[in-house]
Amino acid sequence: MGKIIAFSNQKGGVGKTTTCVNMSAYLASKGYKCLIVDLDPQGNTTSGLGFAKSEVKNSVYNVMIDDMAIEDAVVKTCVDNLDILPSNIDLAGAEVELVYIKDREHVLKKVLEKAKKSYDFVTIDCPPSLGLLTINALAASDTVIIPIQSEYYALEGLSQLMNTIKLVVKHLNPSLKIEGVILTMSDNRAIISRQISAEIRKFFGKRVFDTAIPRNIRLAEAPSHGVPIMLHDTRCSGAKAYLALTEEFLARQPGKKTTEK
Repeated sequence: MGKIIAFSNQKGGVGKTTTCVNMSAYLASKGYKCLIVDLDPQGNTTSGLGFAKSEVKNSVYNVMIDDMAIEDAVVKTCVDNLDILPSNIDLAGAEVELVYIKDREHVLKKVLEKAKKSYDFVTIDCPPSLGLLTINALAASDTVIIPIQSEYYALEGLSQLMNTIKLVVKHLNPSLKIEGVILTMSDNRAIISRQISAEIRKFFGKRVFDTAIPRNIRLAEAPSHGVPIMLHDTRCSGAKAYLALTEEFLARQPGKKTTEK
């Protein structure tokens, strides 16, 4: 039975999609069967894995709103063992349409119930908001990973996200846990970056992963080539950081090995 993990932060530009894509790719490279769900109407995960959003015919929208079978929308990616449930522009209207659906907060959970039996990990790239799509992701997930940029503005709104998670736990998904917090776009040369990192580690304690993701131009380039960093430049600091982060994540999983299966 697969573990479902939501990557969520309502603030945009914190490396959420980059983290979701690259951790999923490294998990797949270690032999774990993975499904990545692009729940962001912007579709950056979809394009970042080499799919033109305008050419995606069957998407997560069709599965959630039109009751399409998930296997009819899932496609293989350029990484072995990594499949994607892609997004396209249709998803932008899903927030409104979900309002009129019965048990609207659990639509995605019902979709993924069968799918998770075929995967070791299902990762969800949430939109940068706390609307119904994100609520669906949190209601469907076992855990949530929060990428946080090591800058002052990243701290603003964090309490809102934590409050949303508490409400989801209370009313929709009592078993939801915080998997961990990932410091992204880290720059230890900057005093403010070190200070913010220290504040985040103080607030979240051991939930913060030891591995921080540095600012890295090669990481920024990879999506334009439609591949994760492991297929773009394995030697850059960003690739090494995401590999180390994936190893650290696996080390936290009971019964999971950090070496290839």
